[in-house]
Amino acid sequence: MDEPSRGQGDGPSRTARPGGELDALQRRLADFAAARRWQPFHTPKNLAAALSVEASELVEIFQWLTPEESARVMDSPGTAGRVEDEVADVLAYLLQFCQVLGIDAAAALAAKIERNEHRFPVPEESTPDSPGRHSPE
Repeated sequence: MDEPSRGQGDGPSRTARPGGELDALQRRLADFAAARRWQPFHTPKNLAAALSVEASELVEIFQWLTPEESARVMDSPGTAGRVEDEVADVLAYLLQFCQVLGIDAAAALAAKIERNEHRFPVPEESTPDSPGRHSPE
C-alpha cells in the first residue's frame, strides 16, 4: 500500500519506516480522514488543539477523584470504557499530528528516554523508599 499523504501534499514522512503497529494505525487514520476529505483541516495547529482537548477530556475523568479512587478507575466498566475512549482519542490525534509533521513518534520517544536517562541518572544509593524528583521530561 502506498504511503498516505501527509495532509499538506508534501509527500511521505521524512522519517517513515516500514512496518510496525503505529505505522499501520497512522495509515488507517490517514485513510479514514482522506475518505472524508478532512486533510485540509488536519493542520499542525488544529491537530495540536484537538490533542489538547482530548487530553483535557481524559483529565476530566480523574478531576475530583482521590489518588486511591484514580488507581481503581479501571474497575468500573463504564468508567474504564470512557478512559479507553479518551486514550484512543489522544493517541489518534497524536499519531495524526506526527504524520502531518513527519515525526516518527516511536523514535522521538526512544530518543527522549535516552536523553532523560543521561539527564536523570539513577542515584547510587537508590531505594524504593528514597524520595526523588520525578519529571516526565
